[in-house]
Amino acid sequence: MNINPEQVLPFSTGVILEPLPAEKVIAGLPAAMSNLKEDNWLNAAEAIMTTDIVAKGTSRQLIINGKQITVTGISKGSGMIHPNMATMLGYIATDAAISQAALDKMIQDVVNQSFNCITVDGDTSTNDSLVLMATGQAENAMIEQSSADYVFIKQAITEVAIELAQAIVRDGEGATKFMTVRVEGGHNEAECRKVAYAISHSPLIKTAFFASDPNLGRILAAIGYAGAEDLDVNALKLYLGDVLVAEKGGRATAYREEQGATIMKEPEILVRVDLARGKAACTVWTCDFSYDYVKINADYRS
Repeated sequence: MNINPEQVLPFSTGVILEPLPAEKVIAGLPAAMSNLKEDNWLNAAEAIMTTDIVAKGTSRQLIINGKQITVTGISKGSGMIHPNMATMLGYIATDAAISQAALDKMIQDVVNQSFNCITVDGDTSTNDSLVLMATGQAENAMIEQSSADYVFIKQAITEVAIELAQAIVRDGEGATKFMTVRVEGGHNEAECRKVAYAISHSPLIKTAFFASDPNLGRILAAIGYAGAEDLDVNALKLYLGDVLVAEKGGRATAYREEQGATIMKEPEILVRVDLARGKAACTVWTCDFSYDYVKINADYRS
């Protein structure tokens, strides 16, 4: 390809300790290089699938200074999904001209609103990569962090990243439900994130959602052991969807279990926690645990 070796970025997912079949990779390179096309995004999205059920891709277009800008991305991931080394890969590219410094800042902000807010099973692996590329082929004026257009291109890239990240959760191994866990009213974002992930990681909570069983004690227990210091359990409130289910240290007076059961039968569910002690908030996306999760991971190598 007449490029420097350091311009080639290798990625892989698979069974740890099992070497990749390098000879097969090398043998496939000529065909891959001869088939380079601008519209090969879907083929690439399908090629990187492992236990994924569906290919994941999305795109946005916007106008900046009279130039049409495109942002397109693909991702893969289904199990062993959690920030800090998940089994996920993500690739986002734009034809906008963006400086390296602006890209470096942008990707940190983007990932903290997307891929760092998902978990399928709380497990991690040796692979976790997100690549953000800007080719400059749109021939717009170079976008710096101080540019007025920085906000607009960052918003488009963030939207693409969030959709790709959520697609990983929706395709979680054996998943039947998509849950949004929002924790607000915290002292700081780190505290809210602890609580959100405690809820999202709990196998007891995830299996209860699979069964549509509004076992509120499991959620409240996770809030309690999340590590938020000096938490006032009498002040916090817990909601399923728009229904207040717990307050003042116990079950909400107006709450009825059939309300919770109805909400938990939905394919998409909101769990909202108000810690009632600050203005910070955090949102995490997760899924339930079904019988198929066990089957997929029990038979993964067979």
